[in-house]
Amino acid sequence: MSKTLILLSGGMDSTAALYWALREHEVVGVVSFDYGAKHNHKEIYFAQLHCQQLGLRHDIVALPFVNDLFSSDLLKSGGDVPEGHYADENMKRTVVPFRNGIMLAIACGIAESRGAEALVIAAHCGDHAIYPDCREPFMQAIAEAMRHGTYARIELLRPFIAIDKTGIAKLGHELGIDFAQTWSCYKGGDLHCGTCGTCVERREAFLQADLTDPTLYVCNGPLPQKSAL
Repeated sequence: MSKTLILLSGGMDSTAALYWALREHEVVGVVSFDYGAKHNHKEIYFAQLHCQQLGLRHDIVALPFVNDLFSSDLLKSGGDVPEGHYADENMKRTVVPFRNGIMLAIACGIAESRGAEALVIAAHCGDHAIYPDCREPFMQAIAEAMRHGTYARIELLRPFIAIDKTGIAKLGHELGIDFAQTWSCYKGGDLHCGTCGTCVERREAFLQADLTDPTLYVCNGPLPQKSAL
C-alpha cells in the first residue's frame, strides 16, 4: 500500500481510478486541471463532488496557457467537437498536444510535496488509438523520469492500462460508483450529447458491460460503427 495522489478529471475513468485507489492504497490528495476544455466545468463539478463526499483534499490547477497557445477542438479556442466513434480518424482533432506530459509533470511535483509515493492516472488501453501520450512508450518514459526526478522516486500507477472502457464500467459497478455523478461529453452542454466520440465510447461501454447506463443523452440513436485508423 502506497501513499498516492490521484489525477481526477471527473470522468468515468478517473473516478473509477479514485475509488480503486481508495481500496488499494492510502489517498493523500486529488488534483484536477482546468486547461480550457469545453467540458472542464462539467467534469470538475463532479470531481469536487466526489472529493467532498469522501473528505479528500482536492486541488484544482488552472492552466490557461493551454487554451491560449495549443491547437485542439477539445479546447474553447478550437473548432466544433467532431462526432462519430471514439477511435475514428477525426477524433484526433480532440487531442491536446502533450496534455498528459504537462499534467503528470505538475502532479508529480504536487505528489512529492504532499508526501506521496505514487501517482495514479486512469489511462486505459482504449486510449491508445488516438492519444500518443497514453501509449506505452510514453508512459514508460515519463514514469522513469518521475522516479529519477524526485527524491521520493514517485511511482506512476496505471491500474487500467490493460483494460478498456467496458472493463472500467464493470469495475466501477463493483466498487459501487454512481456513474451518473461523472461527466464524459466533450461538448460540455447541459446534457451529454450522445454523439461525440467520448459519448459514443461511454454508451458503448455500458452496453458491452451489460449495465444500465444512468446517463441522460440528447441523442440515443444507433451507435456508429468503429472504423480503422
